[in-house]
Amino acid sequence: MKVYHDTEWGVPVHDDRKMFEHLMMEAMQCGLSWSLMLKKREIFRACFDRFDYDKIAAYDEADVERILNTEGMIRSRQKIEAVINNARCFQKIRAEHGSFCDWLWKHTGGKTVLYIGHESKGIPARNGLSDEIAKELKQYGFKYMGSITVYAHLQACGIVNDHDQNCPCYQRINAINPTVRKRRDREG
Repeated sequence: MKVYHDTEWGVPVHDDRKMFEHLMMEAMQCGLSWSLMLKKREIFRACFDRFDYDKIAAYDEADVERILNTEGMIRSRQKIEAVINNARCFQKIRAEHGSFCDWLWKHTGGKTVLYIGHESKGIPARNGLSDEIAKELKQYGFKYMGSITVYAHLQACGIVNDHDQNCPCYQRINAINPTVRKRRDREG
């Protein structure tokens, strides 16, 4: 977890394939621990063609069975089918907006959000931004993308910087992407 925290969590993502990987790992994580997701990451990458959303969007029942029968894979047909469904939805957003990253980052004007109060009042599980994005993702047909999952994704891909201000990652991340300070927003 320390390596993930120090090198990946919160680092701004602007590559669609990497963004899709982050997003689908969040979907697979629902009800499970993040440490388990990191342990199984290479299995996920092997099962899902290194998160190539175009290849995944073409998967059929044989692929679902192949993935379900992969040693060490999470054996949830619903989650596997959700990843396939989400790849197709991801393509829709790319077709409409040119890039999923561009679409997602537009919600913050391309800036990493620093919420005032997170350092003293705690980090929420969800907020207004994640509610809005989750609603939009649902309209596109995404599965396993509720507001709590979306907030965790926004933190992971650097759209929200929730590192402690005393953490060395906080300043390092702020130095590589424009930032904006915002008030807390319908947090829960």
